[in-house]
Amino acid sequence: MTAGRNRPRLFLLRVAAMAGKEVLHIERDPRAIALALVMPLVLLLIFGYGVSFDLDHVPLGVWDLDRTEASRRLSLAFTASNEFAPAGAADADRADQAFRRGTARAVLVVPRGYSKALSRGEPGRAELLVDGADPVTANQVLTEADAIALAEGRRLAAGRGAATSPPLEVKVWTRYNPEARSAVFMVPGLAAYLLAISAVLLTALTVAGEWERGSMEQLFASPVSRLEIVLGKLVPYLGLGLVQLLLVVVAGAVVFDVPVRGSPLLVLASGFVFLLGMLGQGLLVSVLAKNQLVATQAGTLSSLLPSLLLSGMLVPVDNMPAPLRLLSSVVPARYLVDALRQILLKGNGIGSVWPDLLAMGLFAVVVLALATFRFERRIA
Repeated sequence: MTAGRNRPRLFLLRVAAMAGKEVLHIERDPRAIALALVMPLVLLLIFGYGVSFDLDHVPLGVWDLDRTEASRRLSLAFTASNEFAPAGAADADRADQAFRRGTARAVLVVPRGYSKALSRGEPGRAELLVDGADPVTANQVLTEADAIALAEGRRLAAGRGAATSPPLEVKVWTRYNPEARSAVFMVPGLAAYLLAISAVLLTALTVAGEWERGSMEQLFASPVSRLEIVLGKLVPYLGLGLVQLLLVVVAGAVVFDVPVRGSPLLVLASGFVFLLGMLGQGLLVSVLAKNQLVATQAGTLSSLLPSLLLSGMLVPVDNMPAPLRLLSSVVPARYLVDALRQILLKGNGIGSVWPDLLAMGLFAVVVLALATFRFERRIA
């Protein structure tokens, strides 16, 4: 009876001893600290500033055939904002050359008679040629041009003393990200992406490093079970990963003004469940590889590409083909991205994110069970 009661206590003591041993390894290896704490912040700044979908200073050429005060006012309405930057005058030949060379993404064409039509009270007509090689930018250009043209139409109507409000007026209100800033959309996805990479790489090197250093025999000679070894190696990196998540969220809020509307504890809980799965994946890779080079390559390929392309970080999952949507259902980063966007941007609680937590929890149970099962207490 006494031995049975002491068994959980001995289990925890052995896991704590293994965890303490792993902490000493981390302290002696500054690369692990840099990989966990420095690299995510550097990548966050690079992605946050470098990867932007915001429309800004798009080069706009002007082909003015009317050459009147009214036509100049129209072209000025486009180039006065930060969204468009003047790219010089254009004609039919120069517009095509500008598109080919990339010196202009759009060309505003003001036909002859534009000013006379306005003076007669008729609607003035202009044409906007857009380079559609980049459909994302092209759609944003068209949306912004429509807004500028609408504002210019209201200004002209007010100048003629006409009614400025149409009988039916449509107003658009964007919730959660009214400025449509790409950083607000990207940072939650970046948090999942960076956690996935660093968690898998950190743990992929642990058991593989033990095999290469020849210290695995000492672990086999000790009275420690496979589960205790796996959990002992997992706990220090789990704490390190939670610190990394806090750093990324705080840096996103301070540097990019990403809102934190939901519970920080729920953010940590989501990160905790996600890290269990990704650390378990890294351990499974290291157990199978038994070589740090192979473990690094396998860990990078199994975490980097799926977390970047199939998580919804860049492309919505609903827009993917059916086979890729099915494949993304086994990518844990997909569920953390969704959970963080709901918590940080919308302020949702556990009632909304529990399906994401359940999916990440199931993945963690499966990979940890596989890592423990594949960890053999013998020298091959």
